[in-house]
Amino acid sequence: MSVKLGVNIDHVATLRQARRDSNPDTVEAARVALSAGAEMIVMHLRKDRRHVQDSDMERVRREVKCYLHMEMAATEEMEKLAVKLRPDSVCLVPEEKDEVTTQGGLKIKDKSETLSKIIKNLSSKGIGVSLFLDPEPQDIRNAYKLGADTVELCTKAYAESWGKKNQEKELEKLQLASYLVKELNMSLHAGHGLDYYNVRPVAQIEGMECLNIGFSIISRSVFVGLKNAVAGMKSLIS
Repeated sequence: MSVKLGVNIDHVATLRQARRDSNPDTVEAARVALSAGAEMIVMHLRKDRRHVQDSDMERVRREVKCYLHMEMAATEEMEKLAVKLRPDSVCLVPEEKDEVTTQGGLKIKDKSETLSKIIKNLSSKGIGVSLFLDPEPQDIRNAYKLGADTVELCTKAYAESWGKKNQEKELEKLQLASYLVKELNMSLHAGHGLDYYNVRPVAQIEGMECLNIGFSIISRSVFVGLKNAVAGMKSLIS
């Protein structure tokens, strides 16, 4: 089965916010990504609104026929927005005020009560819920107990590993984690730091269903265009 590609268009909004202009337009970006083979549009609505704005989510939901996946912090504000915006699914991710990008998976043990409440509420509204996790067995088991549908494995350590031996070690952790996810009958996604040079081994992990990729695709699109950048990534993971 072909691995699906979720294209994260956050950094189209990052470029637009540099001028607080209307271009480049996230709606247009979503349409181009879909026309090039993406199966899912991913948007991270951060608490600080540094890139994607509420209006971006609203317009993509209203104007683009697509599977919309919303990344969000596990807060009451974001929970209410998800219920209002009605994405097809959400991924609960850790979010720190001064971080440049997400630094790792959720620490479930620290906020299991909050996560349980949000997962239950969103699931009752027909919104799929995934948790962004490091490839740690106990975190995956906890996600299952909390009622999440999907685990998105954080590939940060793999993507940043230096040397073949270290990369293979991190890849093995992801593969072992994937066995547990599938054993628990949950959907398996992965993402963070994946690019055109390191993505293929992750796509080949047994049971992998979807890879969510943004920065490397948007970066390449500056030189080759968004349609070509998405199509190139899709060909690597198919």
